This record gives sequence, structure tokens and C-alpha cells, in this order.
Amino acid sequence: MSELKQVLDKYLNNQLIHMIISNPRNRDQAAKINLRPVMMKNNIVFQASEYQEKKVFHKNYSHKEAALAVLEWMEQYRQLEISSQIGQVTMRVSKKGKVTIKEKIGTVGVKNVDLSHNRKKNYILDPTEKIEFLVDLGVQTREGKIVASKYDKFRQMNRFLEFIEDILPKLPRDREVTILDFGCGKSYLTFAMYHYFKELKGYQVHIIGLDLKEDVIAECSRLSEKYGYEGLDFYVGDIAGYEGVEKVDMVVTLHACDVATDYALQKAVNWGAKVILSVPCCQHELNQQIENELLAPILEYGLIKERIAALVTDALRAQILESNGYQVQILEFIDMEHTPKNILIRAVKKGKAKDSRNYEEVMEFLHVKPTLAVLQDRKEDKECVKA
Repeated sequence: MSELKQVLDKYLNNQLIHMIISNPRNRDQAAKINLRPVMMKNNIVFQASEYQEKKVFHKNYSHKEAALAVLEWMEQYRQLEISSQIGQVTMRVSKKGKVTIKEKIGTVGVKNVDLSHNRKKNYILDPTEKIEFLVDLGVQTREGKIVASKYDKFRQMNRFLEFIEDILPKLPRDREVTILDFGCGKSYLTFAMYHYFKELKGYQVHIIGLDLKEDVIAECSRLSEKYGYEGLDFYVGDIAGYEGVEKVDMVVTLHACDVATDYALQKAVNWGAKVILSVPCCQHELNQQIENELLAPILEYGLIKERIAALVTDALRAQILESNGYQVQILEFIDMEHTPKNILIRAVKKGKAKDSRNYEEVMEFLHVKPTLAVLQDRKEDKECVKA
């Protein structure tokens, strides 16, 4: 890691904006670590924020401690990104241990680094920048200020983009990325995704928004045409029957009701999508099925049974995705105070399938079989016939 030591000698100082370490080798490790300089008692220290599912753990390091910590972390992670007043650096470590470092000298448009301990939240979408689609969707005023009653929506959009930023290296950079957003609705997040990929990251993208409401799709199409957003299309339709593309890189499904989520997940698996982001909703199916003599005293309470069934539904969905070669995380999308439907399933294609026998035993124990499991059986039956 001699190259990394040279990078740290140059960039680990008070001109650092942030250093982001991501793409862990072990799924039990923090999803990412953000290191930044802060001023404490008239001394510069480096504050590390470790993001572990819905929690963030902070720790302060001296310069020497921070350098040693980064060297240790990069034995467990595959990517390092540095933003500084000096320039920008990207470091990637392959599975075989090959280190690739790219450096771009020059300022990144930040005059001064904020060294305060409790600085304001840095959003991916800049709240001080007027963005046309945010104005038309009622999130910003004509002057470019966030509407007070829409600040939760603004936070939600940024939180969603953070989930995407974590898995960005999994998506191809050398060709157009195809993204399908099922149940896009008014498309707050669809427009945000387009702005993020196209304007902020410079990706070639084709984003398709699907929804069953014709008036909503018509309005989204009008706005996309108004902004000149090439590669952002909206169609009336259901993901289960959508055949407009042969392959999709990322599937997004937010608040698809009940088994609609299962059809969306199965479609994503069939496409071989590299990334799946799903926020399920209204998990009623297993509530009608779940039955177990041992758990009967617990399940006799309707509200408890409903919540257990919903959690079991999403846990089984995650297990089924893992049996199809995905690495799955169950994450908190937004705070519980805003909506009880706050679970996000993030799945990244890894290729190595997990043994399905364990979750099948759970289904037998609880006398349940979610639609996604049924769809999997149908797929396997078709593959057997072809063989």
C-alpha cells in the first residue's frame, strides 16, 4: 500500500473535504466510512463516521491515527474516494488485490472547508440550487428555496440517492445504464435519479417510469419533454407484463402494493438486474396464510400478527433474492415518524447463489408461501422443461 501512503501524505490534512471508504469485502462491515477534518479545542482532528445499516458511529482520530486507520480499512474495503481543495482521488482494489489510483489535480469548487464539529447536512441535491423539476413538483419555490411543507420529501429524495451512491460502482460506466422505476407515481424520485446520474455523475442512462395512472404518466411525460430530458421515458403499464426492454441494470419499486412487489422482484431477477431497490407496501398476503401452533398465543393479536407477517414477507423476499445470487441488505429508508412503511430492500447481484433450503424450512414451519416463491417455482419448472 505504498501508493496509498503517498496519497495520504498529500491529502490527509485540513484541506480535505471528505474521504469516503466503501464497497466492503465482508457484508458484516460498515457500508461506508466517511472521514473529514473537524476543529476541536483549537486542534484539527479527523472524524470518522461509520454507516452500519440505520446507525452511524463516530470516532475522532489524530493525524497519525487517521492515516493508520485508513491503511487498515483499505485492507477490508475496495474503494476510496477523496475530495480536497487540492484535487480528487479515486482508488479501487480488485478482488485479486490490484490497486488502481486515479488523481485529478485542481479545486472542486469549494472555497473553504467547513471544520465545525456540527456542520449542516450535505445533501446530494443542493438545497440552495434551483432545480427546475423540483420547482414544478412543488418541492422548491420559484426562487429556488425548499418549501417548508416539502422538506421531508426533499430529505427522502436525498436519502434515496445516498442508497444509490453506495452501489454506484456496481453499475456499468462504459455504456448506457437502463433503469426501470415501477409505480413511479408523480416521479419525484425518478426525476431525482435522472438528475443524479445524468447531471451530477455524467452517466449515460435510460430511465423508464411505469405507472398504471394515465393522467400521472401524461404529466410526467410533459415535464420530461419540457426539460429536454433525453433518455427519460414514462409509460402506462404494469411491470409484470412490461416487455419494452430485454435487459435492465437497475429496478426500482417504491410502495408497490402487496404482491405487486413480488412480481417486480421476479421481473428484476429474470432481467438479471445488477441492482434492485424496493420499498414494499401493504404486505397482506402472508397475514392470511401464517399459521403455527407454537406461535398461536402471539398470532391471536391482530396487530401483532399483521406486523410479524409483514416482516416475514420481506425477510423471505430477501432470502429468495439471495438464492438467486444477490447480496441483500434490509435498510431503513426514512424515519418512522414519516411513514411506517420504511423498510428498503437493497440487492446487488453477486453471482453466488445461497442455499434455499433454510428459508423453505421457515415457510413450511409458518405454513406460508409468498408469491415470489410461487413465481420462482414456475421459473424453475420452465427451465426444467427447456432442459
